[in-house]
Amino acid sequence: MNISICIATYRRPDRLRALLADLDAQELQPSEIVIVDNDAEASAREVVQERQTQGGGCPVRYEVQPEKNISLTRNRTVAIASGEWLAFVDDDERAPVAWLRTLADAAHAHSADGVLGPVVPVVPATAPAWIRRGDFYSWVRMRSGTVVPRNRLRFGNVLLRASLIKQHRAPFDPAYGLTGGEDGDLLSRLVSAGSRIVWCDEAVVTEPVETSRASLRWLLRRAMRGGQDFARHTFAGRYGQQTAVDRARFVTRTIAQIALATSLALVTCPFGRHRAAAWLLKAAANVGKLTVLGGWHYREYAPPPDAPA
Repeated sequence: MNISICIATYRRPDRLRALLADLDAQELQPSEIVIVDNDAEASAREVVQERQTQGGGCPVRYEVQPEKNISLTRNRTVAIASGEWLAFVDDDERAPVAWLRTLADAAHAHSADGVLGPVVPVVPATAPAWIRRGDFYSWVRMRSGTVVPRNRLRFGNVLLRASLIKQHRAPFDPAYGLTGGEDGDLLSRLVSAGSRIVWCDEAVVTEPVETSRASLRWLLRRAMRGGQDFARHTFAGRYGQQTAVDRARFVTRTIAQIALATSLALVTCPFGRHRAAAWLLKAAANVGKLTVLGGWHYREYAPPPDAPA
């Protein structure tokens, strides 16, 4: 298969360097690696130049997309890539040597237009014990060959037929560029148009959990953002057309789920902080769903307030 690997990166030079070493060691070599840097200061340039100087299994194409926006950055990788298939992997992930071949084999075996694989979190030993016990960072996994439900579609480890994406002028919606959720939005649109996207449980990549993310505060914010993504996609009809009655039921059910999850967080607290935290995260996700109705979105990828213009 003629595969381009697409990487959107932002200020993770050491992680990117390790990922590039993994990609050079793949059993199935890609035709190219496309890296688009979302840092206006081009912090990934030195890593790319090192790779180009040392040589590797395939050429690397590098550009800077200076406006802080994950959608615009991903769109640029798609525009640059020349492969018939596009594999997307995050800049902080690690890819075992069989990763790309396993994705490609699954696409053939299941006559798929796209293949998703698991991202296995690596929680640092320094993380609090309740976080290590809670398994808060893992994806839901499925049997290989299973068609992925629309509410489980996301990037991080995915192979897609390029023609499906390139038919859209801007496949990733820039409206999601600072909030996230652009991946689920695109994939659900592709599925609505008839694309077949399946799961491959053997095509594993790993992702280190940064120390800054090993906290209840970060987990609550990420859960809230996940709820916002789900509500935005629901109201946009990504999971089926919504009527006024459907919306009313959605709101009523969400309020009930907030009350239930909050109550269960209190009840389960004596049995372990990780149990209470799990219910708090469910409550936060449902709060996120309601905040969308008020027009507020958590901008996870927004530059910090003190960042230079």
